[in-house]
Amino acid sequence: MTRLLIEHRTGYDYLRRVSLSYNEARMTPLTDPQQVVLESTLKVTPSSAAVATYRDYWGTRVTSFDVHVPHEHLEVTAVSTVEVSRTERVPAEGDILSWEDLASPALTNDFADWLGQTALSEPGDEVRELMAETAHGLDPHQAARAVFDRLRSEIDYVQGATGVQTNAQDAWAERKGVCQDLAHVAIGALRSLGIPARYISGYLHPRRAAAVGETVAGQSHAWVEWYDGEWRGWDPTNSGPVSDFHVSVARGRDYRDVSPLKGILSGGGGSTLNVTVAITRVA
Repeated sequence: MTRLLIEHRTGYDYLRRVSLSYNEARMTPLTDPQQVVLESTLKVTPSSAAVATYRDYWGTRVTSFDVHVPHEHLEVTAVSTVEVSRTERVPAEGDILSWEDLASPALTNDFADWLGQTALSEPGDEVRELMAETAHGLDPHQAARAVFDRLRSEIDYVQGATGVQTNAQDAWAERKGVCQDLAHVAIGALRSLGIPARYISGYLHPRRAAAVGETVAGQSHAWVEWYDGEWRGWDPTNSGPVSDFHVSVARGRDYRDVSPLKGILSGGGGSTLNVTVAITRVA
């Protein structure tokens, strides 16, 4: 078990005054069987913003806010304390669904959101053929692990090589990308085999050896969950299962479903973005 205090601050400095804006923030962690949010706040500047919250289709807590006064700076600060307790359970015989089970009408209907490719996850014919070859003769659980191993050997983590609009096919062609790209390629590869997969956004504490009470520069991060009888998490960037140092914030089909902060505005003329994530292990 790990208890983490996370402060995520996102600020925009606009080149010209913004007259009004409409925004959505997905910056509050999830409460689920593997983590519990003990406390959370979200502050918006300007303070005159009209704020509301709701759960989106995917179960993510969304804070929507409208700013109707002229402003040259917008800042959103989310502070959460989360207790995480993840266990990588080795599946027993009979726990893993067969390929026939995954292809059954009942399952494909229930998991339709996680089986269809999106514009960001579609991996292309080359990946489809390579993953079919990789998975040959394996059960779905073994196939998923083989897919992750194959992708680790094919794609390098390189910052600045891609952007937020880069899709899986382009990242594969470049053989490089960041956590978002690695997650999209992995999701596309799994879905191409008929394995349900979803995109997870959240935070990663980068230093397991950090002392209790020590604050470190954290990271916004992305990883994958796939279903082979139960949902399992995998971090393609770090080539391993998700741990007590991963904090889930949002689930969706791809990045577009889970973007931490998005909106529309009138005015601005461009902006400078500043994002910081600070994480303190408190237990």
